[in-house]
Amino acid sequence: MTLEFEQLKAELEAVARPERAEQEKRYLKSELRFLGAGLPAIRAAAKRHRAKDREALVHLCAQLWATDVHELHAVACVLLEIQARLLEPQDLPWLCGLLRTSYTWAYVDQLAAHTVGDIVRRHPETRAVLRAWAQDDDVWVRRAALLAELIELRSGRGDFAHFATLAVPMLGDKSFWIRKAIGWVLRDVSKKRPELTRDFVAQHGPRMAGLTLREATRRLPE
Repeated sequence: MTLEFEQLKAELEAVARPERAEQEKRYLKSELRFLGAGLPAIRAAAKRHRAKDREALVHLCAQLWATDVHELHAVACVLLEIQARLLEPQDLPWLCGLLRTSYTWAYVDQLAAHTVGDIVRRHPETRAVLRAWAQDDDVWVRRAALLAELIELRSGRGDFAHFATLAVPMLGDKSFWIRKAIGWVLRDVSKKRPELTRDFVAQHGPRMAGLTLREATRRLPE
C-alpha cells in the first residue's frame, strides 16, 4: 500500500467512534467494517489527500476500494467526486466495476451523479455507455444510468429526452431502487421544468409504479 493510503487510513482510525460505527452499519445494512468516522472527517481527509493526476487518483481509489472498510470506500467516492475532472471516458468501465461492487445506494448515488455525471457532461457521446448500462443485469448499474445526469437535469439543463429513453423501458422494473430513482429524477426535473415531468406522467402514468408516480408528482401543482 502507498504512503498516501496508510496516512488516510490512520487519520480516519484516529477519529473512529465505535458507537457511531454500529449505528451506520445497521443503517446501511452493510457487510463492511465500520470505523465510525463521520462524513465531515471523511470529506476533510479526502481534500487533504487530493491526487496529483489521473493515474494517482485511480491508483489510490483502487487501493481504498480493495479494503473491507466503509470509510475508505467513502473516501474513494469523495475523491472521485471532487477530482472528477481528472477522469476521462476511458475510465467508465473501471467506474462501472466500482458500481457493481458498491452493494449500496450510498456509494452508487454519489459515484453516478457526481463522477459519472461529470464525465457525461464533458463528453456527451458517452451517453451511449449509459444506454448500455440501462440494460445491465445489475440493479446498481441500471440505477447509475438513471442518476448520471441528475445534477444537470435538476439545474434545468440536461437532456431530458435521453433520460426518458432510459427510464421508460424500466418503468416495469420490480426493484425498489429503480422505481425510486426514476421518480426522484422526475421530481427534481419538476422544480425547474414542471411541464416535462407533467407530460411524462401524462403519457406513461398508467405504467408507473405507485412509488414512482408519488415521487414524480410530489412537487407538481394540483
